[in-house]
Formats: sequence, C-alpha cells, structure tokens
Amino acid sequence: MCANLKPVTVVITCAIRPGKMAFAKKALNAVIKTVIKKEKDCRGIQVYDDPKNTLRLLIIEKWASEEIFLGPHMQTPHMIAFMKVAESFVDGKAEFTFWNEIGNKA
Repeated sequence: MCANLKPVTVVITCAIRPGKMAFAKKALNAVIKTVIKKEKDCRGIQVYDDPKNTLRLLIIEKWASEEIFLGPHMQTPHMIAFMKVAESFVDGKAEFTFWNEIGNKA
C-alpha cells in the first residue's frame, strides 16, 4: 500500500424496495462479514436504519483510502456478487460520498 494514501469514510445511502428490507439486511450482513474477514484495508462498517423512513439504509464504511475502496475492494469476487444481488433490493441508485476526517491528529 502506498504511504501517501489518506484514510476515508465512505457514506452510502440507499432506498430499499418495499418488502425487500429483511433480504437487504441479510445480504448486507453476509457481505460485511466477508469484507471484514478478507480485506485488511477495511477499518469497519456500520449499517443504520432510518427511523423516519423504514425503506432507507445508511452505511458508513472506513477504509485505508478512497482508491482502495473504489479499486481493489469493488473488484473482489464477493463485492461483484453482492452488487448483482443488490440490484434486486435497491430502489434506484445508492448514493456514495467520500469524507476525510479533520481534527487533531498527531
């Protein structure tokens, strides 16, 4: 890994098709377990329900860099397979944004 890569937080929001939330959560949990186990550059993934809209999810992922997330991570066999499955439950297109941490870092 290149030393000049900056850690990034990836924020993903997506709408889920009616009747597909349980399936979406099961598929997400399965792929997250695989990512955490196999990808050393992943620093954590959390999934949140939207209490005001039961058909939305928020996913927050921490990665060694945006380049690693977009490149090697998205090209893994488990992510390619997951993205195909996600087409069956994501309503529209998921939104991905990338955030750099600010604050006191030594």
